[in-house]
Amino acid sequence: MKQLSGIGASAGIAIAKAFVHVEPKMDIEKKEVQDATAEIERFRVAVAKSKEELTVIKDKAEQELGADKAEIFAAHLLVLSDPELVDAVTGKIEAEKQNAEYAMNEVASMFIEMFENMENEYMKERAADIRDVSKRVLGHLLGVQTQSLAAVTEEMIVIAEDLTPSDTAQLNPAFIKGFATNIGGRTSHSAIMSRSLEIPAVVGAKTVTEEIKSGMTVIIDGTEGTVVIEPTEEEKAYYEQKRQDFLKQKQEWAKLAGEQTRTKDGKHLELAANIGTPKDLNGVLKNGAEAIGLYRTEFLYMDRSELPSEEEQFEAYKEVVERMDNKPVIIRTLDIGGDKELPYLNLPEEMNPFLGYRAIRICLEEQSIFRVQLRALLRASAFGNVKVMFPMIATLEEVRQAKAIFKEEEERLRSEGVAVADKVELGIMVEIPSTAVAADLFAKEVDFFSIGTNDLIQYTMAADRMNEQVSYLYQPYHPAILRLVKMVVDAAHKEGKWVGMCGEMAGDEVAIPLLLGLGIDELSMSATSILPARSQLLGLSQQELSSFAEEMLGLDSAAEVERRVRERFLTT
Repeated sequence: MKQLSGIGASAGIAIAKAFVHVEPKMDIEKKEVQDATAEIERFRVAVAKSKEELTVIKDKAEQELGADKAEIFAAHLLVLSDPELVDAVTGKIEAEKQNAEYAMNEVASMFIEMFENMENEYMKERAADIRDVSKRVLGHLLGVQTQSLAAVTEEMIVIAEDLTPSDTAQLNPAFIKGFATNIGGRTSHSAIMSRSLEIPAVVGAKTVTEEIKSGMTVIIDGTEGTVVIEPTEEEKAYYEQKRQDFLKQKQEWAKLAGEQTRTKDGKHLELAANIGTPKDLNGVLKNGAEAIGLYRTEFLYMDRSELPSEEEQFEAYKEVVERMDNKPVIIRTLDIGGDKELPYLNLPEEMNPFLGYRAIRICLEEQSIFRVQLRALLRASAFGNVKVMFPMIATLEEVRQAKAIFKEEEERLRSEGVAVADKVELGIMVEIPSTAVAADLFAKEVDFFSIGTNDLIQYTMAADRMNEQVSYLYQPYHPAILRLVKMVVDAAHKEGKWVGMCGEMAGDEVAIPLLLGLGIDELSMSATSILPARSQLLGLSQQELSSFAEEMLGLDSAAEVERRVRERFLTT
């Protein structure tokens, strides 16, 4: 028995034989071709076959995982339609009489290197997309059969260097009981997909592909982040019991799906879900969310060639609002820029896009886009309980301008005889430290706050959360972050307003006792985190936690805060 450590990406225990997923060997030789036209046609056929495969994968991912998880394949299809890539390959074939696979590999390698050398983390991720797509095309050109995870028809644990988006879309939870990879982190694509599929996963285990061979018995502990190789009978028995205990726990959690979230001392704390598209609602309803705390509308705008119409947006918002049956639905206005780009808007390239022209800054500048979205939101408000939230707010002037535009469109719709709700609450994302510090001023202007911790933490700590070299500074439990949260909560409550949180921190078992003690009113998280959070809150008392949270504000490190929370509330 040997044990490896990595990062627990998705909770649960899996025990099965290993299936080592290896990339096929592609020997690419440079050859001179006599008939460039025929070679270009061979390349175009390979591209067409790749598009067909990606379309099938995209449709499957959309049906089984939701539209937002399938967006990556729409992006891959766009890569295969990009004239900069395709024309560069055909141009090399024609001008240099190169064989298609060599030309494709040369062009793809050039783009991959270019993107990997960029400072912008979003652009770096495009390198992975091009690598994934080019391998698919090269496989067709070389006649190399790629190893399909969809073909696995018995219970297995996948072992790989990493899993590409194409790989994860093929994972069938009926047979793939878990996976472990050499590289990756909790926010990597494969980790996010594992949580959506609810299969145990360990990423960043460094040497799993070296240590494990296909057919070996493997145990994945996605809660602890460990991989056990060729376990003893005693080890198997221990982890099997742990697996059964986890499944029983899930059954107990499921009983809470229809319950309201209450603490031990009777405090109601609303548990909401984050969604990207209407297709995400099935998981939201199954897990008993009391609201939608964040509807990310940018997915309506991405991976397409033009802006969505008012009618298209209205239908998407209306579907969610109606299915939530008068439960609150907080819809965030367009949040693009940073790591989310819209090619058809021709936004300027920036040295630091996360601190640049994005979100509300674009909407206030490009008011025609903003007004169309606000009209669609206002029309949807007539069908349920809609609240609207503005992202990336830095100044009071931005809030006042956004509110004024909203009011103008509301009055215009009423004058046109279009039904809108009598009252639509307007709130802001608190994700910039200056906004948190001046929360007392903002609280007079809005109906609610929602703290976006993903950005608030990276801006407060001056550390890009996607940069591995400074990832140690992404510290949600740091006293500085907790103090900012307290400032926001206290300022809102003084004005009789409520405060939610919609970043990753909201569903974190270590953070939940702290947030309850600090007085947060609502937590919005991924749908699969709702029932564990509800169960945890049943055993916590806000009254007892308020003094504990206050004490945590005075500690000198995130590590000490985490240690004390785990010691007091998470030991079993």
